[in-house]
Amino acid sequence: MSGLTYRKSGVDIDAGQELVRRIAPAARRTHGPEILSGLGGFAALASLPDKYRNPVLVTGTDGVGTKLKLAMQYDRHDDVGQDLVAMCVNDVIATGAEPFLFLDYYATGRLDVDVAERVIVGIARGCEMAGCALAGGETAEMPGFYQDGEYDLAGFCVGVVDRDAVVTGEDIEVGDRLIGLASNGPHSNGYSLIRRILEERSTEPTAAELDALLAPTRIYAKAVAAAVAAGEVRGMAHVTGGGLVENVPRMFRRALAADMDLDAWRWPEVFPALQQAGSVDEMEMLRTFNCGIGYVLAAAPAEVDSVLAALSEAGETAAVIGQVVPAGTTPAAGRLVAEEGAARLGR
Repeated sequence: MSGLTYRKSGVDIDAGQELVRRIAPAARRTHGPEILSGLGGFAALASLPDKYRNPVLVTGTDGVGTKLKLAMQYDRHDDVGQDLVAMCVNDVIATGAEPFLFLDYYATGRLDVDVAERVIVGIARGCEMAGCALAGGETAEMPGFYQDGEYDLAGFCVGVVDRDAVVTGEDIEVGDRLIGLASNGPHSNGYSLIRRILEERSTEPTAAELDALLAPTRIYAKAVAAAVAAGEVRGMAHVTGGGLVENVPRMFRRALAADMDLDAWRWPEVFPALQQAGSVDEMEMLRTFNCGIGYVLAAAPAEVDSVLAALSEAGETAAVIGQVVPAGTTPAAGRLVAEEGAARLGR
């Protein structure tokens, strides 16, 4: 009778080595001259880019959330890596930083090399889109901790910005315009509600519905960098968990509010469909989902045309969706006023 081995206990070291071999080319494509080490060592080494005079490091971490449950249920693993990168990168760039390094954590009960390869190649693709290097990561095989076929993801991003170029929100004033960048769906937020809505339906989602629900989170890094270079951007907000209600006011550093015209953009079809299917209240939609606006910039009125032109040149659909007003402002009909700790809809 042969003795126990690590593989018999549920951990396949050979599979982990095979995964590293498969994903190495995708990771190398993201590396610039600053990366000093290859994939597979104990730690990644990188030198700071020479272009920064007084560099400040900016860090962010996030995951994909329960969107992964849909991806696993319907074998849609190829785009969740982009979701992971986007959720981290879009936070980091709100400071004016350039994404520099990215690391991932992939945890599962039993390593399926084919599935993991699809996920991590998607992470590398997202890093290329963001302009950062996939410097390394960790694959954890933990039998008995996850159910068969399940995995979880976490991402870690490091950005760099010159100290005098940090976007703090401190200069935002009443009258500044709010510029919204279009989303392509729920991105990676609100999926516990989405899954509940789907569970209460009597039919399975169609392929078209899954395409809309699982569209990968947009990565705004290059467009935002172009906008910041084109005009004075005074504040930025990634519209993530908490929707427009919670996230837009996060750019303010004093008693201000965001007055948004809800007719200034069109909600992607997936949102009205979810709202109707779940009988979801409008304010609940606005505080759960991005509702078609994935990122918001604040700029002085004189800077708006330059910023919009740069965003358009970068391939983004953007529009003025509102303005900055004093805290406590009463919204007009069809408008949402959001400030720290409060939001009001005009009726």
